[in-house]
Amino acid sequence: MDRTPQSSATGEAAVSAAGGGASPHAGGAHEHRWLILGVIGIAQLMVVLDATIVNIALPSAQQDLGFSDGNRQWIVTAYALAFGSLLLLGGRIADLVGRKAVFIAGLAGFAAASALGGAASSFGVLVVARALQGVFGALLAPAALSLLTTTFTDPRERAKAFGIYGAIAGAGGAVGLLLGGLLTEYLDWRWCLYVNLFFAVIAILGGMRLLHGGRPDDRPKLDVPGTILVSAGLFCIVYGFSNAETHAWGDIQTWGFLVVGVVLVAAFAWWQTRAKHPLLPLRVILDRDRGASFLAMFISGAGMFGVFLFLTYYLQQILGYSPVLTGLAFLPMVFAMVVSSVVAQNSLMPRLGPKPIVPAGMALAAVGMAWLTGLGLTSSYAPHVMPPLVIAGVGLGLIFATAMNLATAGIEAHDAGVASAMVNTTQQVGGSIGTALLNTLATSAATSYLVGKQPTPQVQAEAALESYSTAYWWSAAFFAVGFVITLLLYRRGVPSGHPGEASAVHM
Repeated sequence: MDRTPQSSATGEAAVSAAGGGASPHAGGAHEHRWLILGVIGIAQLMVVLDATIVNIALPSAQQDLGFSDGNRQWIVTAYALAFGSLLLLGGRIADLVGRKAVFIAGLAGFAAASALGGAASSFGVLVVARALQGVFGALLAPAALSLLTTTFTDPRERAKAFGIYGAIAGAGGAVGLLLGGLLTEYLDWRWCLYVNLFFAVIAILGGMRLLHGGRPDDRPKLDVPGTILVSAGLFCIVYGFSNAETHAWGDIQTWGFLVVGVVLVAAFAWWQTRAKHPLLPLRVILDRDRGASFLAMFISGAGMFGVFLFLTYYLQQILGYSPVLTGLAFLPMVFAMVVSSVVAQNSLMPRLGPKPIVPAGMALAAVGMAWLTGLGLTSSYAPHVMPPLVIAGVGLGLIFATAMNLATAGIEAHDAGVASAMVNTTQQVGGSIGTALLNTLATSAATSYLVGKQPTPQVQAEAALESYSTAYWWSAAFFAVGFVITLLLYRRGVPSGHPGEASAVHM
């Protein structure tokens, strides 16, 4: 896609000329755009932290509702399946119906599902509630990011906004661990779900007051065959990798679903080249910077979410941390993410462009993961755990803010929802794949370590360390691959404004 320079004044002038005056939908000139960023940030935080906050509550929920260890994974998997498989559809619905309407509906539905889960009296009700959270999250997440894309069109303001948004998206998982620990320890596991009501009410009130109504001027038509193919394909892929955590890779419930999922996604890609109104137009993904950004989100999702899991186990099972202390242990990483996200977008991108920033983030994340492999039974937090966490946090902040910005930069208004959905889809599917792969590799490493040894508490702890170290090494390998890919794919130089930005401002 060709790039032409564009200033804020140019974008606003284009909007004004197109509308015969100051458009009430002019995102770049929206007088409340920073308040809108706050509303969108609250909604995004709610969706992202829900991927981890429930993990902390699981043992208490299991004891309260009496479900088995084998069924426990469904509390997490139900959310991931619905969320991951419906994101592209949710993004297109936002383009069709209007982003404000879908944003508010997603918030209301997510809140209702959270209330149902918090009040669940049985395992089945809790699983249904988690699946419904995923459904409404798939509406909410792409609508939120596309609102951000169409609200901030001035390159400098957009950089600041995406720096903040990228920090929220990257740090939400760690915030979920802390908040889950606090709520579970001092209140009840049910508050890990009820807390979403507070986020949702604030975001709904703010959204109704601040966001503009109306549908996009250039509304796409829904690609029904494409929707069915990609939703079913992503469902099978996420389900297959989720199954790998409890079934062997040779089990048909693992490889069978993966094969079917890959075939369906391949059929979807073929169909998109022939559909009159494709769900995911090729113009969205074939731009080099945008394609590199989607891959960056996929790889960082695969490397990051699994590490949250294993480091949580290490802190609690090896160092004996409480859930609250475990959450607090991640705060330096969160702080590093926030700082590096803002610095990357405000200072580095305008000078350097994405080519050095995202590969540098991948390299730093790889170094942080490799450093974590040195953790032992006698390690302590300040000298051994915190430094690699901070380094990884800096790297992830560089990746998320930059990739999210460029993945949606220059996109036309009628494609903003589906482009935003691709950002979330790649991160979610990457997280599902990474968690399953890392879990399988870690379990195999622990099993191999125990062969021929007496299973004393000391040996079992050493086996656990071996499993964590294996996961960290593989996560470092993911980020190393990401370094090479992003170094090759991103264009050199500073991206200038896209021609489409002037028109991509209607909400």
